[in-house]
Amino acid sequence: MRIGGIEAKGPHEELLVLPRGENDLIIRARAVLDMDEFDKICPEPTAPGRRTKDGFVPNHKDPTYQENLAGYHAQRLAFLVLRSLEPSQIEWETVKMEDPRTWANYLVDLRNGGLSSVEINRVIVCVMQANALDEKKLEEARKAFLLGQAQEVNQ
Repeated sequence: MRIGGIEAKGPHEELLVLPRGENDLIIRARAVLDMDEFDKICPEPTAPGRRTKDGFVPNHKDPTYQENLAGYHAQRLAFLVLRSLEPSQIEWETVKMEDPRTWANYLVDLRNGGLSSVEINRVIVCVMQANALDEKKLEEARKAFLLGQAQEVNQ
């Protein structure tokens, strides 16, 4: 696909280098283009409720529903982190992509792999940056575009 004559070359990637003496750890995070796979494996929980004369009224304050919803969001984040980090070729010890119950273990595996809490936070930030467009990225892209336009006019 081309946009304005420029080929869209796939998902955005971020790079994080964690110093380790002679052999730095290279973390690559790639944007997850869609969450369809996750939605098939882990459907969003539905709130219980009751039927009234106006139809079904969900109870979003139900404690069990709230607990299930929190678990769902944690599972979604874990999936996003794991899929984003695939280019890093991490060999997980306890995470098995075919078993959603293990996904949250990415934190334990990173910690047991020798990463500090600060480094783990940086990895998660790298994943979030790969999957988000913040104002800084947009501003850099605008500046690069305008610089290119100015160079074309000067030539």
